[in-house]
Amino acid sequence: MKQYFVLGLISVATALPLSNIQAHELPKPSGKVILTVSGSIKNTNTEDSTAEFDREMLMSLDVIELKTDTPWSEGVDSYRGPLLRSLMAAVGAQDAALSVTALNDFSSVVPSQDGEEYNVILAMDLNGVPMSVRNKGPLFLLYPFSDYPSLNNEVIHNRSVWQIKSIRIE
Repeated sequence: MKQYFVLGLISVATALPLSNIQAHELPKPSGKVILTVSGSIKNTNTEDSTAEFDREMLMSLDVIELKTDTPWSEGVDSYRGPLLRSLMAAVGAQDAALSVTALNDFSSVVPSQDGEEYNVILAMDLNGVPMSVRNKGPLFLLYPFSDYPSLNNEVIHNRSVWQIKSIRIE
């Protein structure tokens, strides 16, 4: 009887999404790493105490579809990706400033509170298609501009980093 109980717990634990993981070690990515998270994080998966994510790992977090217009496109588009707060939970980071860096080394500081207050996502798909580097991908920190017109300002525009390669938690 005890064996079945333990096996059942193991099955439940392995079926949980990454956002529910509380251990210090995340699974290792099996695909191409598209995001590295470093700094003040509890959960890592590398020897240098960072957390690396491939597309599959990010899409296993709490993913939503966000239909919004942006200052950089015409009309409303459909974006899909994990919630910023889900990524923060997966790496064990709390109430911090995020230094978000793009492939071209552009960087912006984003308060984690933005992700708690709004459904800020790491957009990975645009209108059902994975975002390429040419199309602001592979990751685009996106705010729900259509839901909150007050977000359509220069401060938030500067926080909306695209072509993200890394996030450092301060």
